[in-house]
Amino acid sequence: MTATFQGFTQADFDVFTIPGLEGRMEGIQSRIQPKFKAIGETLVQEAAVLSGSEMHLHIAKHARRTVNAPVDTWMAVCHNKRGYKQYPHFQVGLFEDRVFIWLALIYELPNKQIIAQKFLDRLDEIKAILPSQYMLSFDHMKKDAETLRELTDAELEAALVRFRDVKKAELLIGLQLMSDNPVVADGDAFMKLTEQAVQTLMPLYQIAMNAVH
Repeated sequence: MTATFQGFTQADFDVFTIPGLEGRMEGIQSRIQPKFKAIGETLVQEAAVLSGSEMHLHIAKHARRTVNAPVDTWMAVCHNKRGYKQYPHFQVGLFEDRVFIWLALIYELPNKQIIAQKFLDRLDEIKAILPSQYMLSFDHMKKDAETLRELTDAELEAALVRFRDVKKAELLIGLQLMSDNPVVADGDAFMKLTEQAVQTLMPLYQIAMNAVH
């Protein structure tokens, strides 16, 4: 029997105020990861149908950490069973004050320049696909994100050029919802929004995947 996602509560966000690595990891594992599993089971199926390829759920383990407690945690949906960081993937995760839903192209991606150039070549098409309230982030370790409606065409192009040319630059496209947004606490509404985001972002995922195959 698969669990249904019931929404995130303030107690989930409060996990990030727990001091120390061990205590915070215990909170992440007991409170947040079961919710990721419930979200992921739905998103894996949705993404598989839309992409036409098998998808797999990865839940961040934070295994390399020995001292500093994580300031965020996430799950990823990717076509590769063994890992996700080297491929375009979908992410859902939490900081202490917000939820993020991203199509993530992070610095481990080996073909970043090729994908970035393909996005630049099809920039008009991409702008037409993305709703104006969608956001861009350029570093998955930071909360900073810019809303598309606030970016000029030249700024958007410059951001993609930077993603292409700067080794550590990343590109995350999607949504951030503050923890007090009613959608976050409503399991059905959150799942609907997240599935819509995957549908909206799927053409960009396909461009990225096709760029290197």
